[in-house]
Amino acid sequence: MQINRRTLLAAGAGLASSISLPAWAQLRIEITGVGANQIPIAIPQFQGTNNAPLDLSAVISADLERSGAFRSIKVMGELPAEDLQKPRAKFWRTMGANALVMGTVEKLAELRYRVNYRLFDISENKVTDEKQYDVSPQDLRLTAHRIADAVYEKLTGESGIFASRLAYVLQRGPKAYELVVSDSDGENAQAALRSNQSIISPMWSPNGLLLTYVSFEANKPVVYLHDVRTGERRLIASFKGNNSAPAFSPDGKTMALALSMGGGTHIYLMSTNGTNVRRFTNSQGIDTEPVFSPDGQYVYFTSDRGGSPQIYRQAVAGGAAERITYNAEYAISPAISPKGDKLAFISRFNGAFRVTLLDLMTGTQLVLTDTMRDESPTFAPNGKILVYATEEAGRGVLATVSLDGRVRTRLTGQRGDIREPSWGPLLQ
Repeated sequence: MQINRRTLLAAGAGLASSISLPAWAQLRIEITGVGANQIPIAIPQFQGTNNAPLDLSAVISADLERSGAFRSIKVMGELPAEDLQKPRAKFWRTMGANALVMGTVEKLAELRYRVNYRLFDISENKVTDEKQYDVSPQDLRLTAHRIADAVYEKLTGESGIFASRLAYVLQRGPKAYELVVSDSDGENAQAALRSNQSIISPMWSPNGLLLTYVSFEANKPVVYLHDVRTGERRLIASFKGNNSAPAFSPDGKTMALALSMGGGTHIYLMSTNGTNVRRFTNSQGIDTEPVFSPDGQYVYFTSDRGGSPQIYRQAVAGGAAERITYNAEYAISPAISPKGDKLAFISRFNGAFRVTLLDLMTGTQLVLTDTMRDESPTFAPNGKILVYATEEAGRGVLATVSLDGRVRTRLTGQRGDIREPSWGPLLQ
């Protein structure tokens, strides 16, 4: 049985390894929705692509289309050198493009590549952004993501999301679990941890260097901190009873987690090194799934203290808990947008578990998905997209949805169940 945030089950002891090896499969992205007011953009192949191990323009184009804000104008081949210096605005206007992304990739000595990028505004007939990167072959894909972020920010006014990472749990069999880290598009997937017992609730640190998660390898759920650069990990919560649902504060110094060491499950706070443990919530019900607000002033969490599971929040400084969700018979798995103005959660309506968005300023609530078994929503770094787990043909897959529900994608592999996603911050 798949163990996830909705079901916390006992598990036997197992061997876990902290190795970084290629995962069994990359994710495949399928765009199933259409965004409104898409910006038409042309992205010809970068000059010198044939001598590089990666087609940067293809990665940039896929990133921008996946956001739902752009529509790529199909272009074959590289631009002539003269067009790189002085693009033909009239020609691109007839092609229906509003913007043109141009670039070159040049192989340098000592296995380095120089990438030049320019963004051309066709209506203004001028270059509005340009950058140069000197990188290793391994960083070419990250460079393409950074360029896509630069284009996205320049043309939409919003921060990008593409130079970031996903963490998720892959179950390949009854006793085959992996904690996987990949690029935001599912490529470069690496197994950070392999275990024959369940792994749940991965969560990125604010600096994107650490993951915390729950492992069942010690006959019960315990919490680890995992350095994704070195593979080193440290046990930080193995108290009496269950240790689950860890979450970082915005400054990375404090963690909230659900512990049952005092009888009943409640939210506790502690320092990230595992010290200074103190109880945070007090109720007769079960309190779990804590997340901090972006300003660090509140902790949002799931509680059944009122009868059915609902989302509450409580000030870190102290005071009574406040119920947040009212228009759902069942509400779990809170996620707070980076600006702190929206709450995503899983609601249940007529037996279907779906991603739901609540505007905390206006109280407006919107069900974003039409699937039946959604889990674990998490916001992109700019707060414009949600990634979540769901089921397709009886198998766990990841999916994304825009905040208006218009643009949806599926991120699927070839086999196994993919669950428990967490979207990390932009890489610095």
